[in-house]
Amino acid sequence: MPSYASLKWRALARRHPSAFLLAAQLLSLAVYPLFEPAGGGRVVFGAFGVLVLALAVWVVNRSPAIKWIAWIIAIPAFALSVLSVLFASPGLLVLSSALEAALYFYAAGALIAYMMSDHKVTADELFAAGATFTLLAWGFAYAFLVCQAWYPDSFVGAQRPGEPRTWLELLFLSFTNLSAVGLGDILPMSPAARVLTMFEQFAGVGYIAAVVSRLIGLTMLRQPRP
Repeated sequence: MPSYASLKWRALARRHPSAFLLAAQLLSLAVYPLFEPAGGGRVVFGAFGVLVLALAVWVVNRSPAIKWIAWIIAIPAFALSVLSVLFASPGLLVLSSALEAALYFYAAGALIAYMMSDHKVTADELFAAGATFTLLAWGFAYAFLVCQAWYPDSFVGAQRPGEPRTWLELLFLSFTNLSAVGLGDILPMSPAARVLTMFEQFAGVGYIAAVVSRLIGLTMLRQPRP
């Protein structure tokens, strides 16, 4: 018989699946600096990446999106992500990154459709707003990683300017760019990198204007008038 705590967690997961997705991504960010100096950061991120991929598919399955598309992307993404971590293969890493970017973008679109599907704001939709932002940031970071592999020297940084950017640096670029706070100390140099950066800027502004502002407006309408 399942314990009371187990049943409580299952009920919570059914009510707020987006919260678990958001928590997994934020937790992976928190633990990554602890392992990066030892050289195991990519392995840690790969392990969390597999978990986040599973949660992303779970969230898509609970949204109005077409579920079989997510599975077509997710199955090879799962396999290549695990193989890229086990064998430390740059080629497998590029392939898995491309598929993970596609899955994260699709999951973000599914969450946006979920949030826009009604005229009431639930607690899970508020978690979904945060999870969608992180999914977009992760998706563009993986796209930057693919761009860097296809077009060397696509990104330059203040430190070690002649070396490829690390995963955390590209994710940092993605977060700063998507949130419109600036590019920081990582700059796109190649035409492909600059186009991707502009697409992310457009996505960030559009997400705030179309989705977040709508959630805020609906929340304010639900407040009792004095």
